[in-house]
Amino acid sequence: MDDCIFCKIVRGDFGTTFIAENDQVVAFDDINPVAPVHTLVVPRRHIASLADASDADAELIAACLLMANEVAEIKGIRGSGYRTGTNVGPDAGQSVFHLHFHVMGGRRMTGEG
Repeated sequence: MDDCIFCKIVRGDFGTTFIAENDQVVAFDDINPVAPVHTLVVPRRHIASLADASDADAELIAACLLMANEVAEIKGIRGSGYRTGTNVGPDAGQSVFHLHFHVMGGRRMTGEG
């Protein structure tokens, strides 16, 4: 999608530094972090949200979650623990409609963030 901000980041339009990447997924730091570590894991292929995923996307979603684990290792929070999740739709707080997973940690996580 030409107007999707995450598609532009994935294409390299902004020169965003990737924390990790492979042929299916990229990871980069959130510009509005809510924790000391707050990295986004984004599939290279556009899917608007988890609600738009199908059985055909299972491998891609698994790649996102495995990348979340890799990010936790890179960021030094795998041992202490981290939170990963995705927001689905506006009522859940999704503001960019390209599937992405938040990897957050570096402090004790409570409640919503």
